[in-house]
Amino acid sequence: MGPTGSKIDSSGGCVTGLFIVFEGGDGVGKSTQVRFLAEHLTHAGHRLVVTHEPGDTPIGLKIRQVVLDPATGDVDSRAEALLIAADKAQHVFEVIRPALAAGQIVISDRYVDSMVAYQGAGRELGAEEIRGLAEWATGGLVPDLTVILDVEPDRAVNRIREKDRVEGAGDAFHERVRKEFLDLADAAPERYLVLYARDTREANAAAIAARVDALLAERADSSAS
Repeated sequence: MGPTGSKIDSSGGCVTGLFIVFEGGDGVGKSTQVRFLAEHLTHAGHRLVVTHEPGDTPIGLKIRQVVLDPATGDVDSRAEALLIAADKAQHVFEVIRPALAAGQIVISDRYVDSMVAYQGAGRELGAEEIRGLAEWATGGLVPDLTVILDVEPDRAVNRIREKDRVEGAGDAFHERVRKEFLDLADAAPERYLVLYARDTREANAAAIAARVDALLAERADSSAS
Protein backbone atom coordinates (compact mmCIF):
# COMPACT_ATOMS: atom_id res chain seq x y z
CA MET A 1 0.00 0.00 0.00
CA GLY A 2 1.12 3.52 -0.70
CA PRO A 3 0.85 6.34 1.84
CA THR A 4 -2.66 7.29 0.72
CA GLY A 5 -4.07 3.79 0.80
CA SER A 6 -3.70 3.27 -2.94
CA LYS A 7 -1.83 0.26 -4.25
CA ILE A 8 0.43 -0.09 -7.25
CA ASP A 9 0.12 -3.09 -9.53
CA SER A 10 2.88 -4.40 -11.78
CA SER A 11 1.62 -2.43 -14.77
CA GLY A 12 2.50 0.78 -12.93
CA GLY A 13 -1.10 1.90 -12.52
CA CYS A 14 -2.40 3.43 -9.30
CA VAL A 15 -5.43 1.55 -7.97
CA THR A 16 -7.60 3.61 -5.63
CA GLY A 17 -10.71 1.47 -5.21
CA LEU A 18 -11.25 -1.81 -3.40
CA PHE A 19 -11.16 -5.10 -5.31
CA ILE A 20 -13.08 -8.07 -3.89
CA VAL A 21 -13.30 -11.47 -5.57
CA PHE A 22 -15.50 -14.49 -4.91
CA GLU A 23 -14.08 -17.91 -5.75
CA GLY A 24 -15.00 -21.55 -5.29
CA GLY A 25 -16.27 -24.56 -7.17
CA ASP A 26 -19.35 -24.66 -9.33
CA GLY A 27 -22.69 -24.50 -7.56
CA VAL A 28 -21.38 -23.21 -4.19
CA GLY A 29 -23.54 -20.07 -4.09
CA LYS A 30 -21.11 -17.36 -5.17
CA SER A 31 -23.73 -15.35 -7.03
CA THR A 32 -25.94 -15.27 -3.94
CA GLN A 33 -23.15 -13.97 -1.73
CA VAL A 34 -22.11 -11.43 -4.37
CA ARG A 35 -25.67 -10.12 -4.31
CA PHE A 36 -25.78 -9.96 -0.51
CA LEU A 37 -22.51 -8.04 -0.34
CA ALA A 38 -23.55 -5.66 -3.11
CA GLU A 39 -26.78 -4.90 -1.26
CA HIS A 40 -24.86 -4.32 1.98
CA LEU A 41 -22.38 -1.93 0.37
CA THR A 42 -25.01 -0.07 -1.65
CA HIS A 43 -27.09 0.44 1.49
CA ALA A 44 -23.98 1.92 3.15
CA GLY A 45 -23.65 4.42 0.31
CA HIS A 46 -20.64 2.97 -1.51
CA ARG A 47 -20.19 3.13 -5.28
CA LEU A 48 -19.55 -0.29 -6.74
CA VAL A 49 -19.32 -2.39 -9.86
CA VAL A 50 -20.49 -6.01 -9.81
CA THR A 51 -18.96 -8.15 -12.52
CA HIS A 52 -17.98 -11.73 -13.35
CA GLU A 53 -15.63 -13.94 -15.34
CA PRO A 54 -15.68 -15.21 -17.95
CA GLY A 55 -17.90 -13.17 -20.21
CA ASP A 56 -18.60 -9.71 -18.80
CA THR A 57 -17.31 -7.86 -21.86
CA PRO A 58 -18.46 -8.25 -25.47
CA ILE A 59 -15.22 -10.05 -26.33
CA GLY A 60 -15.41 -12.10 -23.15
CA LEU A 61 -18.96 -13.21 -23.88
CA LYS A 62 -17.83 -14.76 -27.16
CA ILE A 63 -14.96 -16.48 -25.36
CA ARG A 64 -17.33 -17.78 -22.68
CA GLN A 65 -19.62 -19.28 -25.30
CA VAL A 66 -16.71 -21.09 -26.94
CA VAL A 67 -15.16 -22.36 -23.71
CA LEU A 68 -18.30 -23.49 -21.88
CA ASP A 69 -20.71 -24.67 -24.55
CA PRO A 70 -20.69 -28.49 -24.79
CA ALA A 71 -21.41 -28.09 -28.49
CA THR A 72 -17.88 -26.70 -28.93
CA GLY A 73 -16.59 -30.26 -28.62
CA ASP A 74 -13.05 -31.16 -27.63
CA VAL A 75 -10.85 -28.17 -26.82
CA ASP A 76 -7.16 -28.57 -26.11
CA SER A 77 -6.48 -27.65 -22.49
CA ARG A 78 -3.81 -25.15 -23.48
CA ALA A 79 -6.16 -23.52 -25.96
CA GLU A 80 -8.77 -23.29 -23.21
CA ALA A 81 -6.26 -21.64 -20.87
CA LEU A 82 -5.27 -19.08 -23.50
CA LEU A 83 -8.90 -18.23 -24.18
CA ILE A 84 -9.58 -17.76 -20.47
CA ALA A 85 -6.47 -15.57 -20.18
CA ALA A 86 -7.72 -13.42 -23.06
CA ASP A 87 -11.05 -12.95 -21.29
CA LYS A 88 -9.24 -11.82 -18.13
CA ALA A 89 -7.02 -9.37 -19.98
CA GLN A 90 -10.00 -7.68 -21.62
CA HIS A 91 -12.02 -7.76 -18.41
CA VAL A 92 -9.30 -5.98 -16.44
CA PHE A 93 -8.76 -3.46 -19.24
CA GLU A 94 -12.41 -2.69 -19.91
CA VAL A 95 -14.14 -3.12 -16.54
CA ILE A 96 -11.94 -3.58 -13.47
CA ARG A 97 -9.15 -1.01 -13.85
CA PRO A 98 -11.44 1.87 -14.89
CA ALA A 99 -13.74 1.23 -11.92
CA LEU A 100 -10.87 1.01 -9.44
CA ALA A 101 -9.27 4.15 -10.87
CA ALA A 102 -12.59 5.93 -10.28
CA GLY A 103 -12.46 4.90 -6.61
CA GLN A 104 -15.23 2.34 -6.84
CA ILE A 105 -15.51 -1.03 -5.12
CA VAL A 106 -15.29 -3.87 -7.63
CA ILE A 107 -16.91 -7.21 -6.75
CA SER A 108 -16.05 -9.97 -9.20
CA ASP A 109 -17.47 -13.47 -9.38
CA ARG A 110 -14.22 -15.31 -10.30
CA TYR A 111 -10.79 -13.97 -11.21
CA VAL A 112 -7.21 -15.32 -11.41
CA ASP A 113 -7.60 -18.07 -8.81
CA SER A 114 -10.28 -19.76 -10.91
CA MET A 115 -7.87 -20.04 -13.80
CA VAL A 116 -5.15 -21.43 -11.53
CA ALA A 117 -7.59 -23.93 -10.01
CA TYR A 118 -9.52 -24.99 -13.11
CA GLN A 119 -6.90 -24.87 -15.84
CA GLY A 120 -3.79 -25.29 -13.68
CA ALA A 121 -4.98 -28.00 -11.29
CA GLY A 122 -8.19 -29.27 -12.88
CA ARG A 123 -6.77 -29.60 -16.39
CA GLU A 124 -3.38 -30.52 -14.88
CA LEU A 125 -1.46 -27.89 -16.82
CA GLY A 126 0.51 -26.86 -13.73
CA ALA A 127 -0.71 -24.28 -11.22
CA GLU A 128 2.46 -22.19 -11.26
CA GLU A 129 2.65 -22.07 -15.05
CA ILE A 130 -0.99 -21.02 -15.31
CA ARG A 131 -0.58 -18.49 -12.51
CA GLY A 132 2.20 -16.85 -14.51
CA LEU A 133 -0.02 -16.66 -17.58
CA ALA A 134 -2.92 -15.23 -15.57
CA GLU A 135 -0.76 -12.64 -13.84
CA TRP A 136 0.66 -11.57 -17.20
CA ALA A 137 -2.85 -11.27 -18.65
CA THR A 138 -4.08 -9.14 -15.73
CA GLY A 139 -0.94 -7.03 -15.34
CA GLY A 140 -0.40 -8.44 -11.87
CA LEU A 141 -3.54 -6.85 -10.42
CA VAL A 142 -4.21 -8.59 -7.07
CA PRO A 143 -7.53 -8.46 -5.18
CA ASP A 144 -7.66 -6.83 -1.77
CA LEU A 145 -9.77 -9.76 -0.57
CA THR A 146 -10.69 -13.13 -2.04
CA VAL A 147 -13.65 -14.97 -0.51
CA ILE A 148 -13.59 -18.71 -1.12
CA LEU A 149 -16.83 -20.60 -0.64
CA ASP A 150 -15.79 -24.17 -0.01
CA VAL A 151 -17.85 -27.34 -0.16
CA GLU A 152 -17.38 -30.95 -1.15
CA PRO A 153 -17.79 -31.12 -4.96
CA ASP A 154 -20.45 -33.83 -4.79
CA ARG A 155 -22.58 -31.52 -2.66
CA ALA A 156 -22.34 -28.65 -5.12
CA VAL A 157 -21.95 -29.79 -8.72
CA ASN A 158 -24.74 -32.35 -8.46
CA ARG A 159 -27.18 -29.54 -7.81
CA ILE A 160 -26.54 -28.21 -11.31
CA ARG A 161 -29.02 -29.78 -13.70
CA GLU A 162 -27.51 -28.71 -17.01
CA LYS A 163 -23.73 -28.89 -16.86
CA ASP A 164 -21.42 -27.00 -19.19
CA ARG A 165 -18.05 -28.31 -20.42
CA VAL A 166 -16.30 -27.45 -17.15
CA GLU A 167 -19.07 -28.44 -14.73
CA GLY A 168 -19.26 -31.85 -16.39
CA ALA A 169 -15.52 -32.54 -16.25
CA GLY A 170 -15.79 -35.30 -13.64
CA ASP A 171 -15.30 -35.87 -9.91
CA ALA A 172 -11.49 -36.08 -9.95
CA PHE A 173 -11.31 -32.78 -11.84
CA HIS A 174 -13.47 -30.99 -9.29
CA GLU A 175 -11.56 -32.48 -6.35
CA ARG A 176 -8.32 -31.09 -7.80
CA VAL A 177 -9.99 -27.72 -8.25
CA ARG A 178 -11.21 -27.63 -4.66
CA LYS A 179 -7.79 -28.56 -3.27
CA GLU A 180 -6.09 -25.84 -5.31
CA PHE A 181 -8.47 -23.16 -4.04
CA LEU A 182 -7.71 -24.17 -0.45
CA ASP A 183 -3.97 -24.31 -1.12
CA LEU A 184 -4.08 -20.78 -2.53
CA ALA A 185 -5.83 -19.55 0.60
CA ASP A 186 -3.38 -21.34 2.88
CA ALA A 187 -0.46 -19.66 1.11
CA ALA A 188 -1.73 -16.12 1.76
CA PRO A 189 -4.29 -16.18 4.59
CA GLU A 190 -4.17 -12.41 5.07
CA ARG A 191 -5.81 -11.93 1.67
CA TYR A 192 -8.42 -14.69 1.92
CA LEU A 193 -11.62 -15.50 3.75
CA VAL A 194 -12.61 -19.17 3.50
CA LEU A 195 -16.19 -20.08 4.43
CA TYR A 196 -18.03 -23.38 4.31
CA ALA A 197 -20.66 -22.95 1.63
CA ARG A 198 -23.15 -25.25 3.37
CA ASP A 199 -23.38 -22.95 6.38
CA THR A 200 -26.38 -20.63 6.34
CA ARG A 201 -26.32 -17.97 3.66
CA GLU A 202 -27.04 -15.32 6.26
CA ALA A 203 -24.13 -16.35 8.49
CA ASN A 204 -21.70 -16.34 5.58
CA ALA A 205 -23.04 -13.02 4.33
CA ALA A 206 -22.50 -11.47 7.77
CA ALA A 207 -18.92 -12.77 7.94
CA ILE A 208 -18.14 -11.39 4.49
CA ALA A 209 -19.70 -8.00 5.25
CA ALA A 210 -17.72 -7.74 8.49
CA ARG A 211 -14.42 -8.49 6.73
CA VAL A 212 -15.12 -5.99 3.94
CA ASP A 213 -16.23 -3.32 6.41
CA ALA A 214 -12.95 -3.81 8.27
CA LEU A 215 -10.98 -3.38 5.04
CA LEU A 216 -12.88 -0.20 4.24
CA ALA A 217 -12.21 1.14 7.73
CA GLU A 218 -8.51 0.41 7.34
CA ARG A 219 -8.51 2.16 3.97
CA ALA A 220 -10.23 5.21 5.47
CA ASP A 221 -7.75 5.35 8.38
CA SER A 222 -4.83 5.07 5.98
CA SER A 223 -6.17 7.85 3.78
CA ALA A 224 -6.76 10.10 6.78
CA SER A 225 -3.18 9.67 8.00
